[in-house]
Amino acid sequence: MRGRELTGRGIATFQRAAKADGADKSGLTALTYATMANFATDAALVVALSNTLFFSAATGESKTKVALYLVITIAPFAVIAPLIGPLLDRLQHGRRIALAASFVARAVLAVLLVFNFDSWALYPAALGMLVMSKSFAVLKSAVTPRVLPPDIDLVRVNSRLTVFGLLGGSIAAGGVAAAVAALSGSTGVLWLTAAFSVGGAVLCLRIPSWVEVTEGEVPATLSYHGDDAHTVVIDKDRKTTVKPNKRRQPLGRAVVTGLWGNSTIRVLTGFLTLYVAFVAKSRTEHEALVQAAMLGMVGAAAAIGNFAGNAAGARLQLGRPSLLVLRCTIAVTIVAVIAAVADSLIAAAIAALVASGSSALAKVSLDASIQDDLPPESIASGFGRSETALQLSWVVGGAMGVLLPTEYWIGFTAVSAVLALGLVQTFLSYRGHSLLPGLGGNRPNHAGQEVSSDQYVQQTGFQQPTGHPSP
Repeated sequence: MRGRELTGRGIATFQRAAKADGADKSGLTALTYATMANFATDAALVVALSNTLFFSAATGESKTKVALYLVITIAPFAVIAPLIGPLLDRLQHGRRIALAASFVARAVLAVLLVFNFDSWALYPAALGMLVMSKSFAVLKSAVTPRVLPPDIDLVRVNSRLTVFGLLGGSIAAGGVAAAVAALSGSTGVLWLTAAFSVGGAVLCLRIPSWVEVTEGEVPATLSYHGDDAHTVVIDKDRKTTVKPNKRRQPLGRAVVTGLWGNSTIRVLTGFLTLYVAFVAKSRTEHEALVQAAMLGMVGAAAAIGNFAGNAAGARLQLGRPSLLVLRCTIAVTIVAVIAAVADSLIAAAIAALVASGSSALAKVSLDASIQDDLPPESIASGFGRSETALQLSWVVGGAMGVLLPTEYWIGFTAVSAVLALGLVQTFLSYRGHSLLPGLGGNRPNHAGQEVSSDQYVQQTGFQQPTGHPSP
């Protein structure tokens, strides 16, 4: 009886937190539950495939197998990821259906994995689940502005979704999946993954219908080339403009700086996710328990950093978000260099701690920049575009984690070189310059413009967005 009482109190406390600040009326609570289901599905899949997807190709003797693993699981997503954002812009209706479909597809693939666990069908099925998970993340980022409670900003809403996902999804579901794996092996966990996916699909359909209202949305664009860009077109008498879905809203300097910094950090987090698993497996002198302990140390460090970064980001006053992103990028570059010099598991765990914490803080800062920089009609598209870029950066880091040799100093030296380039581009974007024309910070800092709307259109060819000035 005491156990039931404590369980009931815990559930009631959780529900109060999920519905706080008017989240139940705005629809945020429904999206929170769907996000938790996504985290839970991913956690269960990792447990189910822990002895195959991460390890079967990680033998030091089979470089061909490693290359095949990369080609089948990671390379296709690098092609698919850039298409998700533009496809989302064209999805004017049915976003709840699209979110639910990402879960239904994973449920089907999980069942296929049950019956093809020991064949090469494992890899394309795992790829499909990876793509569906990343697609959910992009779709969710575009839906979130539509369920925003009146008393909370987007920055805290995104942090809140991540914290709920980590606690109620990854940690809780991961523990359940581990228990199921101990009792019935990977097959049982795959059935659990399918069950989580079905539940996620149902939860997506319970998101309020007003997230489907996309009238007047103006798609955001990452590129910027001055007056000749394909953006707002105004006729000579200044009375009419083209339709919103034909216009494009370029991202401002603060957002682009945040994107470059976050993308740089995601390279390191993607690298660590796969690289440490390959290093652990390559140490044939270690028993399975020791290999699991190596993974557990780095995984725990990453989880602590992620949770701490999101918790801190939800409470910080982000007056200069682009500067915070730059500092986070500097931090991860330095810790990667230190890990290369130290050449040890402890250094890798510290790198995971700093990288995950910095990734969370930088993402919160990017969210703040998007909210301040873009007009309301482009915020949803801006979030979708940014999430696509970040997912693609993670894939680049994951590819490096698969391909690089399993000596710590070699792997971290190589990724440090990539991070250094990203840091230079982030700094140049922050200063209003760029290594890549059209994709850097050499553009108007939209929220800081002090000209009239007509003057701004005449000078740049773009609509002037609203928001608070950025530094």
